[in-house]
Amino acid sequence: MVRAAILPAVGSPLEIADIDLPEPGPGQVRVRLAAAGVCHSDLSLSDGTMRVPVPAVLGHEGAGTVVSVGEGVTGLAPGAGVVLNWAPSCGSCHACSIGEVWLCANALAGAADVYAKRPDGTDLHPGLNVAAFAEETVVAANCVLPVPEGVPLTDAALLGCAVLTGYGAVHHSAKVRAGETVAVFGVGGVGLATLQAARIAGASRLIAVDVSPEKEELARSAGATDYVVASEKTARAIRGLTGGQGVDVAVECVGRAVTIRTAWESTRRGGRTTVVGIGGKDQQVTFNALELFHWGRTLSGCVYGNCDPAVDLPILAEHIRAGRLDLGVLVTDRIALDGIPAAFEHMIAGKGGRALIVF
Repeated sequence: MVRAAILPAVGSPLEIADIDLPEPGPGQVRVRLAAAGVCHSDLSLSDGTMRVPVPAVLGHEGAGTVVSVGEGVTGLAPGAGVVLNWAPSCGSCHACSIGEVWLCANALAGAADVYAKRPDGTDLHPGLNVAAFAEETVVAANCVLPVPEGVPLTDAALLGCAVLTGYGAVHHSAKVRAGETVAVFGVGGVGLATLQAARIAGASRLIAVDVSPEKEELARSAGATDYVVASEKTARAIRGLTGGQGVDVAVECVGRAVTIRTAWESTRRGGRTTVVGIGGKDQQVTFNALELFHWGRTLSGCVYGNCDPAVDLPILAEHIRAGRLDLGVLVTDRIALDGIPAAFEHMIAGKGGRALIVF
């Protein structure tokens, strides 16, 4: 038995309870979690914004130590430190065949599987494949990657989602160039990673935007040169900071229609707007045909930072070892499993950066 945070039904409170976790089968790995981040995507799964088979154990951003491996697993041994990869590529679908592994059609196939049970025999599903909100988990072998050398195991949990997403949004999706101006909307875990990635890319002006005035110091610690408290005048304020032009790149990390629209309006003519935040189907963003022509902006979505984790994790590790990327800046709360509901409430209220469950 291991302790886990269970989502019994969509919209229901999480339950902290024991689950019966089997030994790994063929092609599987059992991992003892060292830490797991509480991401906004977990909140979106719990409230139904994103679909998930239930009951489920959520959590997709984590790192830990291999406990045991199943038949046929090679290259992994008990005691190895690993980062959980919640969206493994299958290698055979169309997206994988053209190198866009972050769009793999089969990446979340494992989320529909039964991976554990309650003591009463009720089946449990692994939220986003890896079920990191638990002391231990069993995952497919392609859902783990080696912890890069020189990265503490607890900190490595953040690499599994927030850091890859923020880094990829800057370097793969928006393709920020040295000297460009960048605005980042939303100073949560992903936003803080995005700010650091834009600083590493050489952004000349880095404007953080959030509804909370209290987050200014946090944003500046991640590299922001300017801070704007979100209002109906946000786009005007950003144009004022950029000589009336707007920023070269805006990255939206919230997933709300009004924020996406504001990010678009804050971008200069011919600039790029990248949407990282995950919004609901009811969040409708509208544009008229004339403005699309006139402004010549590019609007793009961004899935998992458009990253290939196997390629990008070693690059991130080098930035960490060189002191350019500070994972500690992202973490504003260290909690236990029973602290997840409060972490959800903080996200809803727009407080803090990343809450990190430390086991």
